[in-house]
Amino acid sequence: MTPSSLARLHVTVDGLVQGVGFRAFVVDQAQSLGLNGWVRNRWDGKVEALAEGERQVLDKFLALLRRGPRSAHVSELTFEWQDALGTLDGFFVRRTE
Repeated sequence: MTPSSLARLHVTVDGLVQGVGFRAFVVDQAQSLGLNGWVRNRWDGKVEALAEGERQVLDKFLALLRRGPRSAHVSELTFEWQDALGTLDGFFVRRTE
């Protein structure tokens, strides 16, 4: 893995995404893909995630977030690509903000 193949993805997911296991779904998918980062509920009803890893793997992760778990309904997904900083270790749920 070369440093240039690494990226950071900041995602906000809107729709029926709280109270339906969305954060657990995100953690499971991220961990199975070997990504580092976090996911959290936001007070506005959205779910926010930040993940680092190989760009190709992050593309797969993004596709999974668009679908979400069975009980969720994603109405909008916004994302931003950033340079990987390498400061994240593991993938976990953060407190709501």
